[in-house]
Amino acid sequence: MADDREVLREVWEGRLPVAFSLSSDEVSVMEQPEPYYLLVPRQSYLTLVTDKVQKHFKTYTDPDKVGEVWFEYEGQPLKWHIPIGVLFDLYSFSSTLPWKITLHFQNFPDEELLGCRSKEAIESHFMACVKEADCLKHRSQVINGMQKKDHKQLWMGLQNDKFDQFWAINRRLMEHTGDEPFRNIPFRIYQVDKSYIQSLFRPVTDDGEPLTLGDLLKENLPDIIPKIDACVTQVIIQGVEPPLDTPIQWLSEHLSHPDNFLHICVLHETDDR
Repeated sequence: MADDREVLREVWEGRLPVAFSLSSDEVSVMEQPEPYYLLVPRQSYLTLVTDKVQKHFKTYTDPDKVGEVWFEYEGQPLKWHIPIGVLFDLYSFSSTLPWKITLHFQNFPDEELLGCRSKEAIESHFMACVKEADCLKHRSQVINGMQKKDHKQLWMGLQNDKFDQFWAINRRLMEHTGDEPFRNIPFRIYQVDKSYIQSLFRPVTDDGEPLTLGDLLKENLPDIIPKIDACVTQVIIQGVEPPLDTPIQWLSEHLSHPDNFLHICVLHETDDR
């Protein structure tokens, strides 16, 4: 079980200063509104901060043209079902803070984003990820042994940014017996302009030797290690660059997002960030 509470809390308390601006071509008043500044949790989702941002800007746009709200960064629509910290690491890791995000009330990009009109939709997506992760780790034995109120507490802990409320339940999802690791590591590898990579990956060899972040990357991106060594590629998890020899089991227990997936961003020097 992930028992290093200081690490877990440090990860949980990660924040990003964001400057939200209304798209200039959607302003219906004479004066461009000032940006709206928020300190947002890296572990959360844009959907959970939409109400505050929308309320701030709604009086500056034509109410007859207000549709589904969406966000973009330098022309890149931001997917609501990916955690905020992952979006920042993927598209803006080297950018100057605050992170400048544009809000839109019009022209929702249906071909690039899934629709999300409610917090219930993100809750459903979040719980689906948690269940998938537990299927990979424990053959779904832990999540299926929980009650509905436990599932709700997980979500409310995340939504309300309550570390103790969330981890009182999530610690059970991170448990393993003795030296027995997870069956497989729930992970997703992101690269700009590419679909994410996800595969089955055991955290140990057949002989029980621990496998590392480098081993996972070599299996899924065979040519990546020379690029990392040449400093033309960075590997970011939770806003930091873990050493490639870090055991993947430890990373999964301590640096997974609340959805229980280890989100890995691979940034190439040629990416236009």
